[in-house]
Amino acid sequence: MNNFRIIARNSLRRRDFSLRSPPSRSFCNLSQESNRASYGIAFDIDGVILLGSSPVGGSPAALRRLYDDSGALKIPFLFLTNGGGLPESKRASEMTHLLGVPVSPFQMVQAHSPFRKLANRFGNELVVAAGKGEPAAVMSNYGFKNVVSLDEYASYFDNIDPLAPYKKWMTGQQVHKETTRSRANVVSERVQAAFIVSDPVDWSRDIQVLCDILRTGGLPGKESGPQPLLYFANDDLDYQTKFPTERLGMGAFRIALESVFNRIHDNPLEYTSFGKPNPFVFKNAEDVLKEIPTSHSNQGSHHFKTLYMVGDNPKIDIRGARQAGSPWFSILTRTGVFKGKDNHPEFPADLVVDTVEEAVDFILTRESAKRSLI
Repeated sequence: MNNFRIIARNSLRRRDFSLRSPPSRSFCNLSQESNRASYGIAFDIDGVILLGSSPVGGSPAALRRLYDDSGALKIPFLFLTNGGGLPESKRASEMTHLLGVPVSPFQMVQAHSPFRKLANRFGNELVVAAGKGEPAAVMSNYGFKNVVSLDEYASYFDNIDPLAPYKKWMTGQQVHKETTRSRANVVSERVQAAFIVSDPVDWSRDIQVLCDILRTGGLPGKESGPQPLLYFANDDLDYQTKFPTERLGMGAFRIALESVFNRIHDNPLEYTSFGKPNPFVFKNAEDVLKEIPTSHSNQGSHHFKTLYMVGDNPKIDIRGARQAGSPWFSILTRTGVFKGKDNHPEFPADLVVDTVEEAVDFILTRESAKRSLI
């Protein structure tokens, strides 16, 4: 048995939490004898699977253990991330390339994935999508029929960004047009909602333009009116990249926007945030995991006794799994935001390990031991 550097939460310690010696039969053989796995796994990405675009913690080898020799998925798992900015199909292709295992778009649950459920609500109404990557393409794929990126929207208003002449990186760049509508049509139509799909790139411009939209009822430079709806894909204050310390995330941008808006407007900013640690995100992840077919089960046939959340952020990943309750089991890695020797004092995980490779090793050993007792 591997020697895990494990810290278990004392309040949750039960007999089945301890590591038992694995049976003589391999885990693969046990899996072949079973019709389906009784457990599933949700992995965070940044700080657990990747740092920037580089795999971390032995993630490619760890994930390969969840597939059989033919490359078919044998253990249902997905990526549950507060990141985003690309359509799930593109992100799945990217993960396949980086990790060397086949990843399906259905295994990508991004922070903005719940926006899909709002498409019918807005129909053909004008909405603005902000953030890095391809925010308008993301929303179009979800069924939004009249969505414009904030980059494109701002380009239709002369002088809306007074600092634009000083932004050298923007000089000469052409804004990609996601819509075929004319400038006159866009600027004359009221914006009904703004979606922060991913981390904004140009904070000063985005705060300025969003304040213009939100305090005028969706018609910048014109009349005042009720605040359009505002949605954030997540509320992460920070996250881990290749830089030694955490970088500011969408939650920091939300704080900045809210602070400015509340100083220039009589009414406080109203908004809705999605993403972890909201319990509904974990319920949705459970529903998605049930629909992921494996080499031993058909779509929708899983009945999970345990769901594992492997994350690096105690305030986001571990807190969310704890709030979601049974059947979630939280595992905290030290390759991202969390680097402590002991468990996190405020949001302790069920288990603390160094890497995702150790986390997967623990899961497979634990589940194998359970089956040996059946």
